[in-house]
Amino acid sequence: MGSLPAADKPLPALRYPPARRDDDIVDDYHGVTVPDPYRWMEELESEEVKGFVDAQAAVAEAVLSTCDDHRVRLRGQLTALFDHPRYRAPFKRAGSYFYLHNPGLQPHSALYVQHGLGGGEEPDVLLDPNTFSDDATVSLAMFGVSHEGEHLAYGTSASGSDWVTIRVMRVRDRRHLHDEICWVKFSAIAWTRDGKGFFYSRFPAPKNDGAPLGAGIKTSVNLNHEVYYHFLGTDQSEDLLCWEDPDHPKYIYTPEVSEDGKYVILSVAETSEPVNKLYYCDLSALPDGLEGMKGNHGNAMLPFVKLVDEFEAYYALIANDDTQFTFLTNKNAPKYKLSRIDVNEPHSWMDILPEDEKAVLESACAVHGDKLLVNYLSDVKYVLQMRSLVTGELLHDIPIDIGSVNGISGRRDNSEVFIEFASFLTPGIIYRCDVSKETPEMNIYREISVGGFDRTDFEAKQVFYPSKDGTKIPMFIVSKKSIVLDGSHPTLLYGYGGFGMNMTPHFSVTRIVLMRNLGFVSCIANIRGGGEYGEDWHKAGSLANKQNCFDDFIAAGEFLVSAGYTNSSRLCVEGASNGGLLVAACINQRPDLFGCALAHVGVMDMLRFHKFTIGRAWTCDFGCSEKEEEFHWLIKYSPLHNVRRPWEKGHRRQQYPSTMLLTADHDDRVVPSHTLKFLATMQHVLCTSVKESPQTNPIVARIDRKSGHGCGRSTQKIIDEAADRYAFAAKTMGISWID
Repeated sequence: MGSLPAADKPLPALRYPPARRDDDIVDDYHGVTVPDPYRWMEELESEEVKGFVDAQAAVAEAVLSTCDDHRVRLRGQLTALFDHPRYRAPFKRAGSYFYLHNPGLQPHSALYVQHGLGGGEEPDVLLDPNTFSDDATVSLAMFGVSHEGEHLAYGTSASGSDWVTIRVMRVRDRRHLHDEICWVKFSAIAWTRDGKGFFYSRFPAPKNDGAPLGAGIKTSVNLNHEVYYHFLGTDQSEDLLCWEDPDHPKYIYTPEVSEDGKYVILSVAETSEPVNKLYYCDLSALPDGLEGMKGNHGNAMLPFVKLVDEFEAYYALIANDDTQFTFLTNKNAPKYKLSRIDVNEPHSWMDILPEDEKAVLESACAVHGDKLLVNYLSDVKYVLQMRSLVTGELLHDIPIDIGSVNGISGRRDNSEVFIEFASFLTPGIIYRCDVSKETPEMNIYREISVGGFDRTDFEAKQVFYPSKDGTKIPMFIVSKKSIVLDGSHPTLLYGYGGFGMNMTPHFSVTRIVLMRNLGFVSCIANIRGGGEYGEDWHKAGSLANKQNCFDDFIAAGEFLVSAGYTNSSRLCVEGASNGGLLVAACINQRPDLFGCALAHVGVMDMLRFHKFTIGRAWTCDFGCSEKEEEFHWLIKYSPLHNVRRPWEKGHRRQQYPSTMLLTADHDDRVVPSHTLKFLATMQHVLCTSVKESPQTNPIVARIDRKSGHGCGRSTQKIIDEAADRYAFAAKTMGISWID
C-alpha cells in the first residue's frame, strides 16, 4: 500500500461572477430593517437566475477540474463498491412476497414479486422504475399492494420533486389500467380491504399553471390538502372527496385503513411537530358503502368522528380489535408509550406499555394475533422485544447487534416477520423470524455482501463529549483500526439535529471509500434537536433553544481536535436540509474550526422559509419571523444574515473554510433560492466587495440538474455527486490518495 500525493494542479485564481444587488429591497421586521438584495433569486424560472446558476456552475467546474485525479479515483472506487446486490425486507400479500432489489449499478431498485418462499417460483420483476425515463430522472416514490395482492398502485416522481403521479397495475399479467391520479403530495396509498380502490391525499393543482409536473419548479405555498378515494378503473374526476377543511388550509392529512378493513383512520397534522389530531370513520357502517357515498349529490364527505381534536400529542395506529384501538403516543410521555382506547368510550384511554425511564419507544408492530414486536432506542442503539398486545407484558428479548433496525414487516394474520438490520460495518441483514415459536429465532434470510470490503479493517465506537452547557452528547466515530491519535487524520463530521430525527448507525459505501482511500475518520454527532432521547431532546434543540444544536456540533469539532483525531485544517463538516442549515450556521459562528464545509439543500434564509412550498410546516422547530419574539431568535443564527468577515475581528488572516453548497434545480422542499442567496452573500461579503481579500479558500455551489431534495436520485447521480464533493474536500484540505 502506498500514498499518492494530493494532485499538484493548483486551485485557480477565482473570479466570482457578479450578482446584481437590489438595495431597494428592505423589509421591516417589528421595527428592525433587514435588506434582502438578492430577492430576485426567488424567481427561479427567470432568465437572470438561470444565468447566475450557469455562471456559478462554471466556477465550480473550474475548481473541480483541479481535483480530477481524486474525482476519477473516487468515482472508480465508489462504482466498484456500489456494484453489489441490495435488498429491502419483503412484505406479504395473500401468499405473494413483494420486495425492492437492485442487483448493483441499476439506476433504481426494481419491485419484485415472488409467489411463496419454499423454492417454487422464481422471483420476477413486477415494476422496473429504470424504464420510466431515458435519463433515470423519474423514480418510484411510493407504492401499495391491495389486500389480496391483485393490484399495485404506485406513484412516480419526476426530477426528485415531491409531486407524485399515481398509476395502477394488475399484478397477475402486469397490465396497466387507465387510472392516472395527479397533483398528489405528502400522501399514502391506503387500499380498502375489498381491493376496489384506495384513499390518497392531494393538493389542488397550482393556479395559473397548465404546465405538466416536470416543467420547472413550483414554489408556491402548499395549502388545502384533501383526501380522496379512487375507484379502480375510473377517471380521477370521479374520485370521492372524503375530507377537506377550508377553515384550516394548512392541515395535512394521512389516511390509513385498519388491518381488519373496517376503519379508515385520518391523521391530521399542521406542522412537522410530532403532534396530530385523530379522526376515524367506520366504513362498515356506511349504508351503501363507499359506492353509495359516490352517488351523493354535492359529493358529501365521509362521516369522520373526531377522536382527538387537539394538537396535544402524537398518535400512530398500531392495531385494533373492533372498537379497541392501540396507539403509539407521546401523550405525557416524551419517550413514547402504547395506549389503548375503546372508541365508543372516548374517555377510556389506558396505558398498555408505559413510557420507559431511559429508552425511547421507536415503533411497535402487531404480529401473529396478539403479539407485539417493539423497537426501543437506548443511547442511540436499538433493542428489540416481543411483548403481549393485550397486556404489554414482556415475552422475549430478541438479541441484535449494535446497529439500526430499518424496517419490520409483519401482520397479525401471519406468524412470519422480516426484520431489516444494518450498522456502520454491516451492509445489511434481513432476518426471517417465526414468532409462533415459544422462543423465536432470528434466522438470516438475506445478507448483503460488498465485494472488496473487509469489516475487520475498521472499527466503530461511541463516545460522549460535553457541549457548551455541559450536556453530554453522544457521537459515533468510525475509522480504520488502531489509528494513532496524533491530530493528523482528515475527519468528516456529520450532523442533523432537528425535527426529532434520529441519526443511527447505517452502512455507507461512500464512508468506506473515504476511510480506506483517503484516511478519513467518519463521525456522526447525535446533537440536540434530534429524537435520540425522545421529545425532551428534540425540544432542547428547537425554537428558542436552536442555538444548542450549533453549540453541540461545534463542541463535537472541538472534541475531535482535542482528542487527537484531527486538526482544524483537516476537519470537514457536512449536513443536509436542516443539517445544511447546521453546517452554514456553524461556519458563520466558528469559521476557524473547520477546514472544509459541505452544506446540502440547506434552509439558509430563516426569515422567509415559510413562504415557499411546505416551509410553513417547519415553524414548529424554527419559529416564524412574523412573530416578534421568534424573529429575534431567527435573526441571530440565520445563515443568510450572519456572514461576517472573520479578519475584522482581529484575526488578520482568518477566513472561512473551503465551502461547497449543494442544491438541485427541482428541489421543491427547500427551494434552491436558499442556497443561491447564501452563495451570493458569501461571495459578496467575503470576496468581491473586498480589495485583496484574505478569503482565498473557494466558495462554490454544485447545482444538480433534474434533481430534487435528495429522494429518487439514480445510482450514477449519487456516485457523481459524492465524487465531486469529496474530491473538493480532499483537494482543499491537502489529502493524499491511499492506493
